[in-house]
Amino acid sequence: MPEEAFPEASTVGLSAAEYERKLAARDKTIDVLKRRIAQESRHSHATPFAILEQHVGLEKVVARKTLELENERHELEKALTELRFTQVQLLQAQKMESIGQLAAGIAHEINTPTQYVSDNVGFVKAATVSLLTLLDSALALAVVAREKMAEEPVVAEFDAVLKRAKVEFLRRQIPGALDESLEGLGHIAKIVAAMKEFSHPSRNEKELVDVREVINTTVTVARNEWKYVAELETQFEDNLPQLPCLRDMIGQAILNLVVNAAHAIADTIQQGVREKGSIIVSAARDGEHMEIRVKDDGGGIPVGIRDRIFDPFFTTKAVGKGTGQGLAIVYSTVVDKHDGRIHCESEEGVGTTFILRLPLHCHKEESPACK
Repeated sequence: MPEEAFPEASTVGLSAAEYERKLAARDKTIDVLKRRIAQESRHSHATPFAILEQHVGLEKVVARKTLELENERHELEKALTELRFTQVQLLQAQKMESIGQLAAGIAHEINTPTQYVSDNVGFVKAATVSLLTLLDSALALAVVAREKMAEEPVVAEFDAVLKRAKVEFLRRQIPGALDESLEGLGHIAKIVAAMKEFSHPSRNEKELVDVREVINTTVTVARNEWKYVAELETQFEDNLPQLPCLRDMIGQAILNLVVNAAHAIADTIQQGVREKGSIIVSAARDGEHMEIRVKDDGGGIPVGIRDRIFDPFFTTKAVGKGTGQGLAIVYSTVVDKHDGRIHCESEEGVGTTFILRLPLHCHKEESPACK
């Protein structure tokens, strides 16, 4: 079979479907060669030596082409994986942009009524103090009235209403209820502010940001993921410098790590034995780098898969619970987008720590914020 029967392994501009068709074509070609060898052996009228020579020649061609095929297959599979991951990242970016816009709009809509409800509850709390003072004066007046006007119906009616109102109970409960309401409204305002901050797009341009604010915003947004299974603590070194980064992407990376930590701990929770775990998110300067750590006391990562955790589409979660994109996106964000490094330290049965090292300086052409 002529050399041209093997198409070139050009991968420029191919879609995922075209890659798969190309791989199938390569497999079909090698099968044709093998069948030709078999047919030549059965139908040839040449001498045994000539048949053998021809057979050996064809086998050499097949062997050479098989090796080329395997090399090309590996290249194509690698390119196909990279293409799929790029497509997933693009879809993820589009999805996050849409969710971010939606979240920002919802946050704005929630913020307005929350603000006036909070103001009104604050007013009621202040007014309650005056009303309780007035109530004390009214009770003192009622004591005097009973002594001088004991037979008057209005006194008896006042005493009946006073008994039904359970004044002492209300006096104890109302201030606390108003304080809890204001605390809850403050928490809503904090979540709304975190949603607005987290969904703020970076426009693909690095800016100087306070890592503490990014982390605090992220753990607030992720609170529903960890609050039932872990206590979360943040630790920040004093006088942290600002970090030049794509704010939304770093926030997303930290979010993925915190959610993974919560899931790792959830797998170890046992009723009556282990109710909650611990997550620590820290930031500190290390020379010319910012080091961000996300530590959990979950079950740890098995040794056999540690070198694959950043691979696209690799996941140990059940079908429908994990896409294998989270850590791959974190890796791409840290390494590809920020020229940083990421690695993990893990011990089975003890826990895992992911360590992100991000440079404190970047190239001037990347952004005006870079030094």
